[in-house]
Amino acid sequence: MASYASLKWRALARRHPSAFLLAAQLLSLLVYPLFEPAGGGRVVFGAFGVLVLALAVWVVNRSPAIKWIAWIIAIPAFALSVLSVLFASPGLLILSSALEAALYFYAASALIGYMMSDHKVTADELFAAGATFTLLAWGFAYAFVVCQAWYPDSFVGAQRPGEPRTWLELLFLSFTNLSAVGLGDILPMSPAARVLTMLEQFAGVGYVAAVVSRLIGLTMLRYPRP
Repeated sequence: MASYASLKWRALARRHPSAFLLAAQLLSLLVYPLFEPAGGGRVVFGAFGVLVLALAVWVVNRSPAIKWIAWIIAIPAFALSVLSVLFASPGLLILSSALEAALYFYAASALIGYMMSDHKVTADELFAAGATFTLLAWGFAYAFVVCQAWYPDSFVGAQRPGEPRTWLELLFLSFTNLSAVGLGDILPMSPAARVLTMLEQFAGVGYVAAVVSRLIGLTMLRYPRP
């Protein structure tokens, strides 16, 4: 019975890897606030996310070259994330965040290529649309972490304006910026931070215009008009 359930879940994971990726991202988002006050929670969940992303890219992209690119980025990112927690090193945190941002952007581009590769919309591609959005949001959040470390006071918030922004605050900024909500309680101040913010705005608009609208159009074509 247990082996049958294991095979069933394995087959489901291979059929809908994007759904598992999206679920893992959203689950970490829900659980993270419990760990943030203790410190190190961002890195723990980031390291777990790196492994999930590397596996997702390996499943979606069957090319050995694509697979090894993901692992080459994921392994040092995971190691540096753990070391930055053990030794509380800002330098290691910057390196791990940069690698994690690169892996999230790489995985997002892989999923976009996967969704754009044919003219047939599958259930997994619909999950991939949601997963790609979270990948982009996480990737820019890690880029904001690097920016804040290199250029102090790059971001200012309504609360504790003179202090660095926490990981959750930067992730919140990334989500509001990518979705064009723009609540405005966290603002980019340095030139580098503003450039990153503009790039994310461009990525968000381009993603909706090029990918999401295409999936919606192809889905509507499946159902002929009466």
